Amino acid sequence: MSGISTHVLDTGLGRPAAEVGVTLERWELDAWLVCGTGATDADGRCKGLLAAEHVSVGRYRLNFATGEYFAGGGRPTFFPEVTVTYEVEREGG
Repeated sequence: MSGISTHVLDTGLGRPAAEVGVTLERWELDAWLVCGTGATDADGRCKGLLAAEHVSVGRYRLNFATGEYFAGGGRPTFFPEVTVTYEVEREGG
């Protein structure tokens, strides 16, 4: 199994979105627990949010600080943050 990473593109500008804050959380014991944080690099990638050996079956979510990203470029946004929730259903490749 791979670790958890993400890739963000700014479709309005047609390029990778650099310096977008990202938080990875896992649902455990009826609460969201932070298990990784970072920011996208110049290519819009945030690698290594959670190493493969720490990824287990369960529910995860990625929170993207899009409001801060757009404000940094002097642009308004309709979405101040974006959250993607997903399930890891099995361990291994």
